[in-house]
Amino acid sequence: MPYREVVFRAGRHYHIFNRGNNRQRIFFERENYLFFLRRMRKYLMGVQTSEVLKTSEVCTHPVTVIAYCLMPNHYHLLVQLNDDELSRQIMRLSVSYTKAINKRYKRVGALFQGQFKAVPVDTDEQLLHLSRYIHLNPVLAGIVKHPHDWEFSSYREYVGLREGTLPVPDVVLSQFASHRTYRAFVEGYSEQDRRVIEHIAID
Repeated sequence: MPYREVVFRAGRHYHIFNRGNNRQRIFFERENYLFFLRRMRKYLMGVQTSEVLKTSEVCTHPVTVIAYCLMPNHYHLLVQLNDDELSRQIMRLSVSYTKAINKRYKRVGALFQGQFKAVPVDTDEQLLHLSRYIHLNPVLAGIVKHPHDWEFSSYREYVGLREGTLPVPDVVLSQFASHRTYRAFVEGYSEQDRRVIEHIAID
């Protein structure tokens, strides 16, 4: 495995992302997105499909997923680590998903573009802006008009449109008075805001 400069430490937040090999698709139909989310529960959170994640149980899981967005040819995860084993957990997720996709579509070879990228999130300001950047990905890519139109992100949980058990948005939402004010924060994005997270966003 290639040497990684980033040291993973329990308690810290990280932006995790990777894209398809040669920037090609990694999700081909709706079920692929749903399968990846189930694999996230298993390999990152240690939760089986039939289990329900409770807020009080978050600290017992290896990774707390703060926010996420799955795009046709890449993904973003904003996570907090509860142990130091993220490399192994992401590797198991990637291998499991790649094997399933290769079998499903009778393909061979790598699905992802090398090792996943990980960047520490150092400040509360970065955390808030990164959550917005992640949730706006489908809009900025021209896939949907509004972030709540994209099924495969945590935005619907953030604005109270879905009661999902995968993301735990409390650390972000605690900085806002309501779902409505977070929504206004996201929709008020301008290109100048990207400077706050320039070094921790995907290129």
